[in-house]
Amino acid sequence: MSGYQDLLKKAMDTVPKAAQSTGVRFEIPKVKGHIQGSKTIITNFQAIAQTFGRDLQHFQKYLLRALATPGVIDGPRLVLGRKMNSNLINDKVIEYANTFVICKECKKPDTKIEKQGRILQLKCTACGAKHPIRSKI
Repeated sequence: MSGYQDLLKKAMDTVPKAAQSTGVRFEIPKVKGHIQGSKTIITNFQAIAQTFGRDLQHFQKYLLRALATPGVIDGPRLVLGRKMNSNLINDKVIEYANTFVICKECKKPDTKIEKQGRILQLKCTACGAKHPIRSKI
């Protein structure tokens, strides 16, 4: 029986270790893209919006205003009108997630945006909490 245990240990040692999971169900995606001339192209823009469960135009409008740059959606990517540092774009994506996606009570991303009168509210489908969104787009 010890021969089996030795072989099993040897096999387990040769198998590559899986990436350690943080145990968090939702992670804010990082921006992927490149600079082309005087423009910055975010290649995974549509994937980020889908991860957040938000409309492309809403996410685009926020980013363009926060980054103070013109831009246009070109298929699954966003083309910004000037050179931008990826750290700055990632900071704005995190701000968007904290304002428009993540619940203030339970910290889960299971939310949707509802409009009551003239006020936008973030309604959590996990815990039922409602919070007004104070950011204007």
